[in-house]
Amino acid sequence: MNKKYIHCSICLLVCLSFATVIHSQSDTPSFKVIAFFTAKNDRAHISFVHEANRWFYLMSKEHNFVYDSTDNWNNLNTTFLSKYQVVIFLDTRPDDPVQREVFEKYMKSDGAWMGFHFAGFALTPSAVPQNWNWYHNEFIGAGQYKGNTWRPTSAILRVEDSTHPVTKHLQRTFRSSPNEWYSWEKDIRRNDAIKILLSIDPSSFPLGTGPKQHEIWHSGYYPVVWTNKNYRMLYINMGHNDIDYEHGTNKELSFQFANETQNRLIIDALLWLGAQRIK
Repeated sequence: MNKKYIHCSICLLVCLSFATVIHSQSDTPSFKVIAFFTAKNDRAHISFVHEANRWFYLMSKEHNFVYDSTDNWNNLNTTFLSKYQVVIFLDTRPDDPVQREVFEKYMKSDGAWMGFHFAGFALTPSAVPQNWNWYHNEFIGAGQYKGNTWRPTSAILRVEDSTHPVTKHLQRTFRSSPNEWYSWEKDIRRNDAIKILLSIDPSSFPLGTGPKQHEIWHSGYYPVVWTNKNYRMLYINMGHNDIDYEHGTNKELSFQFANETQNRLIIDALLWLGAQRIK
């Protein structure tokens, strides 16, 4: 083998090795996400959970993070959570006191969290009572569920702070996917720790179609996305797809992730939480 050939071969190997290193670095995920869900009650919530798991997985490939999900709430333990930088509650919250203690410690130790729709629900008396004061009164800040619109309908949402990383790519107002909207026991505008990012714009009224008249909103202030400045967290009230209950088909009539603007909000929120956690 002549010296020229040997020299070229070495150069090729060096280039390939360098390219391999660069490729490996680009494949290293920015952060890891674990989503907890139950997906057992209410077809609208089950539909959202399955849709969310599909969408977040696709987004993880596009935005270079790891997305895992589990319906085993026993995984809400210190060892398991230590592998992840962001936790998502897709439809419920933990009921076990030990799991609740672990989650509170995780959040107070600079963990990050995103919760959707029913993850904020609590009502006493009901099957989901308000028996976790830190989570509902301090962390989310809204207290108990008070009421909701029906049927699931889209709303015009208004950005309350266009400078925040979660909302900076959104126009001032936009139309959401159809959703069942919640109202709350506490007025979070009075809570200095809460930063409201999106609310229902008055142009949405009347919101809901009934038939119960108290489930059609005609006025009022209703926050739908907010963060607690004392934690790395975001609560998003969206998460209830429209289902054909009335005709017995149980057909899915709408989807949360069929809305590009709303999707921008959610992915920007997740990237913000992930980036905050790895600093």
